[in-house]
Amino acid sequence: MRHGETFWNREGRIQGHTESDLTPLGERQARAMAGLVADLVRHEGGRFRLVSSPIGRARMTAAMVAEATGLPIEIDARLAEICCGEWEGRLRSEIAHIHPEMFKTREWFFGAPGAETFEDVSARASDWLGSLPPESERRVIAVSHGVWGRLARGVYAGLDRQATLGQDVPQDAVYRLRGGLVDRFDCEPIAP
Repeated sequence: MRHGETFWNREGRIQGHTESDLTPLGERQARAMAGLVADLVRHEGGRFRLVSSPIGRARMTAAMVAEATGLPIEIDARLAEICCGEWEGRLRSEIAHIHPEMFKTREWFFGAPGAETFEDVSARASDWLGSLPPESERRVIAVSHGVWGRLARGVYAGLDRQATLGQDVPQDAVYRLRGGLVDRFDCEPIAP
């Protein structure tokens, strides 16, 4: 699952590794996702782990999941969002004005000076997925970010680059990866 909406999401700022707090809407989204995850945990049964990116917005969302499920939070740096280099903190519209050709696709995430590449983030996601127990024993809740989530789902499902980047990154839905398939569970609509 992705963290709830942040103030920088709302402003259209590029976040990457930079901190931005959840908005009131983001807190409601996080609570809704936490409730959905708690229902799924109860339905699935078994022992679960809760793992979060070290970045604050993901940790805040994970704290709500921990409250709803009673699970302790583990932090794993491999779940961190893409580093956007020199563009972190800048408005997307500002960068799009300077580099309009990049913003025609979702490849722009990888275009900033000092940014991680598609391969860098995919390798982190692949390493994390590969470190998990066999799927038959796996019960892990991951709280992360938009780009990381896209790439992790793409790695898991064996998608090509274009299909991976074309995936949605909602802040009010949870994905389940099981049996080579990716299922999406949407929360109840949340008023802005």
